[in-house]
Amino acid sequence: MTWSVALAGALMEATWSAALAVILVVGGGLLLVGGRQHRLALHRARTIPATIALACILGAAVAVHCAAVANTREEGPLAEAVSEGSGVLIHVLITGAPTEVRVPGHARGNRWSVDAALIEVTSKGLVIQGSADLVIVGGNGWQDVRPGQRVRTSGTVKAVREGQKQAALLSASSAPVIVASTFDVRQSASDVRRHFVAASSWLPPDPAGLMPGMVTGDTSALPESLEADMKTTGMTHLTAVSGANCSLVLGGFILLARCLRLPRPVAGTLAACGLAAFVVMVGPEPSVLRAAVMGTVGLVATIGGLRGRSLTFLCLATIVLLLLDPSMAANVGFLLSVLATLGIVLLATRVASWIPMWVPRWLAAGVAVPLSAQLLCGPVIVALQPQFTPYAFIANVVAGILVAPVTVSGALAVPLAVGLPWLAPVPIAVAGTCAGVVAGVARFFAHLPGAALPWAEGPAGIVSMVAFSMMTLLVVWAALHPTQAMSGIVGLHDAVVMLLDRWPGKRVCRRGSTQEAQRGFHEPRRSTKSPWRKVPPRR
Repeated sequence: MTWSVALAGALMEATWSAALAVILVVGGGLLLVGGRQHRLALHRARTIPATIALACILGAAVAVHCAAVANTREEGPLAEAVSEGSGVLIHVLITGAPTEVRVPGHARGNRWSVDAALIEVTSKGLVIQGSADLVIVGGNGWQDVRPGQRVRTSGTVKAVREGQKQAALLSASSAPVIVASTFDVRQSASDVRRHFVAASSWLPPDPAGLMPGMVTGDTSALPESLEADMKTTGMTHLTAVSGANCSLVLGGFILLARCLRLPRPVAGTLAACGLAAFVVMVGPEPSVLRAAVMGTVGLVATIGGLRGRSLTFLCLATIVLLLLDPSMAANVGFLLSVLATLGIVLLATRVASWIPMWVPRWLAAGVAVPLSAQLLCGPVIVALQPQFTPYAFIANVVAGILVAPVTVSGALAVPLAVGLPWLAPVPIAVAGTCAGVVAGVARFFAHLPGAALPWAEGPAGIVSMVAFSMMTLLVVWAALHPTQAMSGIVGLHDAVVMLLDRWPGKRVCRRGSTQEAQRGFHEPRRSTKSPWRKVPPRR
């Protein structure tokens, strides 16, 4: 409910989003009132209306948030400038780190994008103050802005694409002029990432660019050729900090707390603080926020004694994130992150249980986890890029073994690179060596024959990939359970024979039929009597 309402709210005006919120609130209230009138019914029958009512209330909350965002876009301080497309002078507060915008046919690094918050705007001689979020796209000079700085610039205000949370897009025509600078924790996190990239510059080009991406998500030094090879082999998710990294960091702090024999509440607090620091350091990307919220909910449930509810934790994390930022509903990275986690939750344990017990459990999990994630993410990936990478699974299995040492050693090296730089080379060398092997795996599989095969586009490609994923899961099960698979095939054969035998106007030979029937329906019977002697009849 929350996801569908968030998607609908991104495409509707503020009035319609508010009306949808009212409808959902009224519907939820009617369900609650109707549920109370059936107290004599079964308990499950009473809880179904209550569950649907709760979903309606959550959907109404998301609709209200969408209405507020749409109202800022339609009636905010930038609405008139956006509708006229006129030039403006603007004063903004930088709220995000600049990211590179790739423009086809231009040199790398010629355009930069950064999030900002409006302070005031001057349009047609009128100074308008107000609050609104916007994204700025500019050329040289914008790569040096930092969160917490107040800058002035000029440009043209344009409308954003549907589904974005910003109210407008500013195409800057001049370099930023820094008016003031205040302390911002995101500025400190950006400085930490830059120190870490600089401390890793002595490594070879591939690990020097890949290791910061695997640890902090900073891909500024990643070679273009390696980025293309990782995209070909389906390994680009390794450079986007997600659930695996957050789980490793969270598990590392919990292990440290156990080694120190700290009480469970203190251990949970330490792990939560460490995870929060890690999220601030790498930046609040949608996948990172999802993983952090899910890890926090799981941590609270573990402290409270509730375990084995991974699907509940995933649903709760998704609902919380959509309540905080409904624009995530249209974010493809967020969708892939949730689908990958859903595949791991639903399939990984079962697939690992299929593998024989003589195989080490860490190896079984290393095969089951990427396979489960890829089966659910495959249809979305081919919808974005219609090609099939046959080596993606093998490459991710090999690289998955090295994710843990890169993350743990790299996370240890980040604070050392800032505070004790003379100690940082040791963990950087360990993480860089493992990252170099990952880069080698990507380059090896990307240059094999048939590394990127064309796939059907549109709905046909999505449906065919869903069928291919189901077939892959069936083949894996059959390969690991040959006896049961053969029994199922024999049972299916018997069922088909019985169906054909009962088909009107058809005669089908069944197992155990006479020798005469097995010879064929149209073959004439041969007499067993001899022309030279008389055979006595059977009794």
